[in-house]
Amino acid sequence: MRLISILFFLLFINICVGQKKDFSIVKISLPSEIEYYDNQFSGMYINKGMLFLMSESRLQDNREAKLYAIKTKDIDHKMNDTSFVLPFKKYTIKNIQQLRKSMQVLGDDYEGLEAMIMDDKKVFFTVETATPSNNCYLFRGILMDSTVELDVSFLSPLPKPITPDNKHIYNAGFEALAMSDETIFSFFEYNSFKDKNVAIAITPSEYTGLMYQLPTMQKIPFRITDITKAGKNSFTAINFFYKGDGEDSVYRVSEKDDVNDKLIRDGSGYKNYCRLVKLKYKNYKFTWEPLWEFPAAFSGYNWEAITQYKNGYFIMNDKYTPARPYSSVLLYLKPQ
Repeated sequence: MRLISILFFLLFINICVGQKKDFSIVKISLPSEIEYYDNQFSGMYINKGMLFLMSESRLQDNREAKLYAIKTKDIDHKMNDTSFVLPFKKYTIKNIQQLRKSMQVLGDDYEGLEAMIMDDKKVFFTVETATPSNNCYLFRGILMDSTVELDVSFLSPLPKPITPDNKHIYNAGFEALAMSDETIFSFFEYNSFKDKNVAIAITPSEYTGLMYQLPTMQKIPFRITDITKAGKNSFTAINFFYKGDGEDSVYRVSEKDDVNDKLIRDGSGYKNYCRLVKLKYKNYKFTWEPLWEFPAAFSGYNWEAITQYKNGYFIMNDKYTPARPYSSVLLYLKPQ
């Protein structure tokens, strides 16, 4: 009897450990100003009961540098009453043009904001740069009543990893930020280097400025486009594959017998693919495991923003959708 009990216990543990989550998908219609595709949202964060949405703020395309904010209680209302029109607030990001010029002096070309975290009134952004640039950057600002005031004296370089033949990965930057206790983790979009995948651990200090460390990262295929804290030393990330050819082919899996290669192919060739993965931080290292696959109807959206909410997740695309016209799409992944 005791042996049977032990076997049942081990079976239960095995099921719990190996079980993936499932979610239902709730699409949340947005006001036309926020839905406009060229906002190109690339980050989100919940702070003070508000869901903040970060535009890529592509200055080179004459786009306004801004955030939008929607109260989470209003989103709850919207999910129960689809006729409800979501109220929102806009925050202008100040001093970004001045920081862009400072980057150009250092030889790096600004392409847009890519990730965001908030700590009360402190706001941090990562900045993507053109492929030939040596560095991406971390910006810091203060959330005011209707603006984010960037600190023009704070311009922190994030060196891009390079291949053994001294090349940069095409169109790759530090697309994900997460905070755990007092440490900010910044994740490079591409983590399929053979032996040197890294995240950057950044510890702000009023006495020493910023301290940088490089935790190792288990090799992960495709792209990490955003990440959110999901528990103590636990994070959930968007793991996205775009089927494009040319220089985009760098994100394909090189080993054909790799189980991940099978995820991005069908009978006609490569296909778009997206999933959530769970990252764990322990002993100065990040490891990961699959969490949930997007249904085919949603796998072709370029999901670039995620934040945890009530054991589920808000996610958002930048602008690209499987069909035109493009639009900004907000989903809630509701746990089942």
